[in-house]
Amino acid sequence: MKRFVITILATSLLGVGLWLVVQYGGAKRLGSDQAGVAYVERADGTVVPASETRPAERTQIPERQPKGSDQPWLSDFELTERSGKLISSEAFRGQPYVVGFFFATCPSVCVRQNEKFQILQEKFRGQPIRLVEISCDPEVDRPEVLAEYAARFKADPEQWLFFTGAMEYIQRVGSEMYTIGVSRRGHPEKFALVDSQGKVYGLYTWSDAGQWQALQRDMAKLISEMPQ
Repeated sequence: MKRFVITILATSLLGVGLWLVVQYGGAKRLGSDQAGVAYVERADGTVVPASETRPAERTQIPERQPKGSDQPWLSDFELTERSGKLISSEAFRGQPYVVGFFFATCPSVCVRQNEKFQILQEKFRGQPIRLVEISCDPEVDRPEVLAEYAARFKADPEQWLFFTGAMEYIQRVGSEMYTIGVSRRGHPEKFALVDSQGKVYGLYTWSDAGQWQALQRDMAKLISEMPQ
């Protein structure tokens, strides 16, 4: 009984101490609408979402060499497009392209991602740049499923392409070609921008406002640098 009373008193004192720290210490009190968001305190004492501390520019990919494997890394992919045609990324050479990973049954993040692609399609319509999406749920996302999904976003079949294939191969495409780790129904909120020579120019977190703007600037830059 005595041990129980001591435990209750200790817990109460700890609670009071924490309340005093929040009320009078240096801790920042966040509103109810800020729950579930990571925040960072700047030098001037203001508290901002951690996403605002990301650089508003591309993430460059260092030169990498495969380790511990006799199998060379992929430099091009060959996947089935929604049209049912087998298409190689080699066909994109001569023009830059943006690539991302998604799956058609995703009810939230992938929808927002494809709305971003839709914005890019409208902004760069008719310009020499491709938009490429690769399913990370290929057993479900067969070509006819992708065709229906693409129609939902009014995707131009010449500029905005949707691919499917074997999951193990798609994982290799993501990690070896674009430094984007994917799993079945799992992918980051990132786009890779690839230049006209097939080299990754940079990675961009599309859900971050600064990097989203940087992606569009860099797309325009790569287009402007193409031979006339």
